[in-house]
Amino acid sequence: MATCQTDIRSVLHVASFAVRSLSSGPVLSRSIAFAGRISPPAALSSQASLLKPCAFSTQEVDGTALKLPEKPAVCTADELHYVSVANSDWRLALWRYQPPPQAPKRNHPLLLLSGVGTNAIGYDLSPDSSFARYMSGQGFDTWVLEVRGAGLSTQGSTSGEVQQSAHAISNEMEAAAKTATNGALPARQESATDSSASENPEAVTAKVDSEPLALPTTGAESKLVATLTETFMRLSERLSGFLSEAQLKIMYGKLFDQISKLFEDTQVLERFNEIRANLSSLLESRQNSGVTNQIRELSERLVNIVEESQRSVSPSLSDLQERFSSTVEDFQKQLDLIVKYDWDFDHYLEEDVPAAMEYVRAITKPEDGRLLAIGHSMGGILLYSMLSRCGCERKEPGLAAAVTLASSLDYTSSKSTLKLLLPLADPAQALNVPVVPLGALLSAAYPLSTRPPYVLSWLNDLISAEDMMHPELLEKLVLNNFCTIPAKLILQLTTAFKEGGLCDRSGKFFYKDHLHRSSVPILALAGDKDLICPPEAVEETVKLIPEHLVIYKVFGEPCGPHYAHYDLVGGRMAVQQVYPCIVEFLSHHDRCDKQ
Repeated sequence: MATCQTDIRSVLHVASFAVRSLSSGPVLSRSIAFAGRISPPAALSSQASLLKPCAFSTQEVDGTALKLPEKPAVCTADELHYVSVANSDWRLALWRYQPPPQAPKRNHPLLLLSGVGTNAIGYDLSPDSSFARYMSGQGFDTWVLEVRGAGLSTQGSTSGEVQQSAHAISNEMEAAAKTATNGALPARQESATDSSASENPEAVTAKVDSEPLALPTTGAESKLVATLTETFMRLSERLSGFLSEAQLKIMYGKLFDQISKLFEDTQVLERFNEIRANLSSLLESRQNSGVTNQIRELSERLVNIVEESQRSVSPSLSDLQERFSSTVEDFQKQLDLIVKYDWDFDHYLEEDVPAAMEYVRAITKPEDGRLLAIGHSMGGILLYSMLSRCGCERKEPGLAAAVTLASSLDYTSSKSTLKLLLPLADPAQALNVPVVPLGALLSAAYPLSTRPPYVLSWLNDLISAEDMMHPELLEKLVLNNFCTIPAKLILQLTTAFKEGGLCDRSGKFFYKDHLHRSSVPILALAGDKDLICPPEAVEETVKLIPEHLVIYKVFGEPCGPHYAHYDLVGGRMAVQQVYPCIVEFLSHHDRCDKQ
């Protein structure tokens, strides 16, 4: 276990290196626009109409969906829809699995929510091991949501552009998986594993020149002055909406520290410190009038110092221009990542999930306006949090019943391995590593976990118990299911490991405090060998729910089979043991009570 802890903690350093490496590759612009917003049916509430759901799918439905010629290869659903999100340019992908004609008739559609940093593939690994397809076969009109930054979700405007983006993402995912299987991590693995167009760190740095800035000419010098001015102005103005004052100080303090190291043991260090003090004062004051000219003047003085030092005969300063330019460029890329990956758990809860629910409701038109929902890992946490929030505000959540798989609002009493990610709860560390390219990291680690000398074989135990998942399905899950995670998301999720459990971004609303007010029936399932969300963590949340509303069950036997984190969805025994249990529960609560 000590080795496991050391390896997991090292992910923080690996992630920092990976982000720098990945964002230095060729630029792939997959930023997609989206137009033609379609209003929902008049039957929906005025609040729902503000969400402006609209979609693209493989079939036209009541004029609200636009038919595409073909789905991307990675999408194995019957239809692929895109729903817009209010106050955002994100277009969320919804994979739809329609029941066959011979299936039982159901009253409610079913919405599936995935775990953190994962896409829809985990629910549909193969025809013989597809949770989504199984549920549709049981008569449930099944939809899988890919939240912002996951899977085929993207940002953009027209149907043609969205289709083009979806096919590009699909092709890259397949190519990356093939390359990783052959034992080599592709140079642009993140963009292939991270399935969102705008989530790609390469895309968000599109405005940064690929060649390092240098100062051989007056024009290049002016260019660097402009770059520095822009960087400091971003810290002074634009980033104020993304970072707190304390975080801003950390960021520009970090840049100054990096530049200061370039001038160590030189005669210009004192002059640099003077410029640093003046710039810090301007940034802290948040002035509006006249600040641009002052920042430009100080930036020019700083560039002049670099130019003068470059002319020094000292060998240590011979490449100062290049090192200084690279420092500024790397810092700009980090700022780009912070801005582009600017979402947390509450964005999923307050914007993504409601938008998807309203859209599914508009398309399927359940008589009582309710849905059934299943959430795995973070997906279940989203369901718990929604029920808690609605209970506190005395609002109808719009759910007839919910199933959570390996989910909890409070991990403090458990020995979850996710506690090893608590260093990211430090805001300074989160700024150093603004994103964790989980897909790229797992793809890189996969050969080391499946081939001699199996130095990372313990990673497999986090995903699936021994002999519970076919090797080919495990490989597909690892290489195709994971995406990049914003540090802001991890930062909020780590509150689940602190006193009081998961809380909102303000730190004032604790989601488990109001779960007892919910009236929605819940089936909570756990795996006996789940190292990520152990049974004791699941039970910690279950005991907060009124007994007559909750059923709690742990899958796994003392002598086997055992269930790890993903086995509840994709394990070889899940079809015989887990799926029927879920169908029985949902069928019981599928009655239709008009609102």
